[in-house]
Amino acid sequence: MTPSLRLQATLDLLSEVETAPRPADAVTSGWFRDRRHLTDADRGAILDLLYTLLRHRARLGWWMAQQGAADSPRNRLIAWLALGEGKTPDQIKRLFDGTPHAPAALSSRENSLVRAVRGAAITHVDMPEEVHLECPPWAVAPLRRRFGAAFAGEMAATLTAPALDLRVNPLKSTQEVMLRALNDMGLSAEPTKLAPHGIRLRERLSLARLSGLKTGEIEIQDEGSQLVALLVDAKPGARVVDFCAGAGGKTLAIAAQMHNKGHVIACDINPTRLKRCGERLRRAGLHNVETRLLTSESDPWIKRHKGGFDRVLVDAPCSGTGTWRRNPDARWRAPDLGLDALVALQARILASAARLVKPGGRVVYATCSVLWEENEAQVAAFLAAHPAFRTVPLPEAAPDLAHAVTGDHLSLTPARHDTDGFFAAVLQREAAPPAPKQPPQTA
Repeated sequence: MTPSLRLQATLDLLSEVETAPRPADAVTSGWFRDRRHLTDADRGAILDLLYTLLRHRARLGWWMAQQGAADSPRNRLIAWLALGEGKTPDQIKRLFDGTPHAPAALSSRENSLVRAVRGAAITHVDMPEEVHLECPPWAVAPLRRRFGAAFAGEMAATLTAPALDLRVNPLKSTQEVMLRALNDMGLSAEPTKLAPHGIRLRERLSLARLSGLKTGEIEIQDEGSQLVALLVDAKPGARVVDFCAGAGGKTLAIAAQMHNKGHVIACDINPTRLKRCGERLRRAGLHNVETRLLTSESDPWIKRHKGGFDRVLVDAPCSGTGTWRRNPDARWRAPDLGLDALVALQARILASAARLVKPGGRVVYATCSVLWEENEAQVAAFLAAHPAFRTVPLPEAAPDLAHAVTGDHLSLTPARHDTDGFFAAVLQREAAPPAPKQPPQTA
């Protein structure tokens, strides 16, 4: 593709990302699946520009406001070429040449925009800090509370491009074997620093090249997500519930921990996600899992199975602030319920799911959020209302990770750990007291 054609393809994809209800990674995956003729070079160039525009949305929008221009995908692209890539008005005019499948020629207003921002940088001294750091208005206050003086550094880290993390399925391969296979393909593959089955790839590539995804030898899973699954510490033969399983990323990791022995129930309220979970389980060769569709967090099934499980994972729906590095479009989608209502829903889910764990068993509460309200405060409120539970220190909860995790809570951020933002706490229900001894019977 010519540079002009790549620009138009990026505009088409950006428009679809901004109008679709799905995350950008899901939209792009489907978009490229329908365009298999594109080369890896084309795909890489389009994706790089798309995610660059998503990561600079607030700053580009600020410039649009200064010039009285509409904050549209096309105007943002035009402004980026001038502000971010330093292209001259003549260079931009040549790219927007109006030929078939290329961007339409610049209008007079667009020409004025190019001339107005010529020679400027993408950042400006007059920009508010939250604009410079691409922090949406709804999240400024809670993120400042969470990070304090580290706010700027943490937000800057969410603007960096993440690596591609893979998890090796130990039932089908090993980390060593998969590292060798990936490096033989010319990829720069390295073991993850914390997760024992993880592999990190720095290159952007077509996932079709990774045959292990089709055979179930590997799965795409951020290193932080892998650590959350490991904290469940599910043993072979155990009974486990993944209460908010979604498409089953953590379910797969948990079932593999159990060596296909025992019983895992993957629950969710979304049938489409559970169908996807079932497909991934079959591909991974896992047969110790069943999927169960729930009507809500208080589905009657929960009451019927009260106290029947060794482990319960509650990967609660959340604001997704920990995923902004990977899904930069998500920061501009405020929680549908609002943060307060979302926190209340999380509390109901955790309290209901905790009924499933037996005495001596554990609940792992997790989110892909970095907000205190959804994490530490949520756990503190649960413990205050449920005195039969206590927090399990992380080295006790997952001895195999004792070298990597400390304290009472797992709290990962892109700035400190080079993972997505994740939180997890392990909560154990008190074991049932021994039955009192019966006095001897007298004649």
